Amino acid sequence: MAAAAQMEELTSGASGRIIPVFKNLRRTIPTYDSLRRSLIFIQSILLWFLFVLSRNRLSPPQDAPSPASKRRREEEDTLRRRALAESLSMVDETEDGNSPCRWSTSLFFGVRGNALFVRSWFPVTGEMKGIILIIHGLNEHSGRYADFARQLNSCNFGVYAMDWTGHGGSDGLHGYVPSLDHVVADTGALLEKIKLENPGIPCFLFGHSTGGAVVLKAASYSHIEQMLEGIILTSPALRVKPAHPIVGAVAPLFSLIVPKYQFKGANKRGIPVSRDPAALVAKYSDPLVYTGPIRVRTGHEILRISSYLLRKFKSVTIPFFVLHGTADTVTDPLASKDLYNEAASQFKDIKLYEGFLHDLLFEPEREEIGQDIIGWMEKRLSAVNLENVNNQW
Repeated sequence: MAAAAQMEELTSGASGRIIPVFKNLRRTIPTYDSLRRSLIFIQSILLWFLFVLSRNRLSPPQDAPSPASKRRREEEDTLRRRALAESLSMVDETEDGNSPCRWSTSLFFGVRGNALFVRSWFPVTGEMKGIILIIHGLNEHSGRYADFARQLNSCNFGVYAMDWTGHGGSDGLHGYVPSLDHVVADTGALLEKIKLENPGIPCFLFGHSTGGAVVLKAASYSHIEQMLEGIILTSPALRVKPAHPIVGAVAPLFSLIVPKYQFKGANKRGIPVSRDPAALVAKYSDPLVYTGPIRVRTGHEILRISSYLLRKFKSVTIPFFVLHGTADTVTDPLASKDLYNEAASQFKDIKLYEGFLHDLLFEPEREEIGQDIIGWMEKRLSAVNLENVNNQW
């Protein structure tokens, strides 16, 4: 495999938006080899935050919004996003006016009681082979996967897709993720509900970018793994690095002190995540895609789950299929290769697409990539059926 494209510094994951944190550290401090200088830097930043916080407490601006006002604005924004999510058409009608699938939207209440927006698509005819639950990437939403869902329906797979907290039509401040562990728990809870409503039908989890990290961590829990026949990961966020090691050291502290703080000087340019210009325009003009600067807690959560998963590759046992573009500059294709090489899973596959970028299902070859995923699920189901037959003998 050709050498992977040089990785960009701390990104916002599946949104494909580069958000470098403390991008100019190397320019302002000549060297970080000295422990003494590193400690001074950390202390200086901490004192600055404490100064700003204390000044705000002592002399709050006259026009500063109250906590109640902030909550009300967040709730109003959630309702606005939910209405937008509800208004999206999820199918293309045929010439005779019939829909090729049955689709619906609903609210699912997560483990903390928060309302999560869920979409579903089911084939109109034929026996359902399986169900796949889609977990989107950071800053995007489930509605972006409608074309993929219809492709799955055409091969008799049912589809569910969930907007995480703070995304799409779900509760929460837009683009803010207080804990990816909450997203993992919500994924497990929704999967359990799907299994109860569809007894006997095999289930798969699909995750893109940061959603891929969520899916891989969810599948590490035995009660979730037991509900699944396998997982599919596209461009998973498995080796995300901060702009500098110092940032990783101070991120846990800052995420506690100022979790919603935004790095307003960050690059707001939407980087190329697809070789299809129309797909880029559609993504970055989508009002349900978060395009603002990354928040401190969100960035820390990405670093935290990535670090956790890197240490757990050898303990992965679930069947999986990982797909990655070799020219991806948002997440590391070499990390996907390491996962494949180190995982203990007996049924595992990897496919690296030469020259492809981050959003594989929005590349010009999206239908072929979708068919690769469908083919893998069918291969996995055939293997399961063969195992069941052998066990009967």
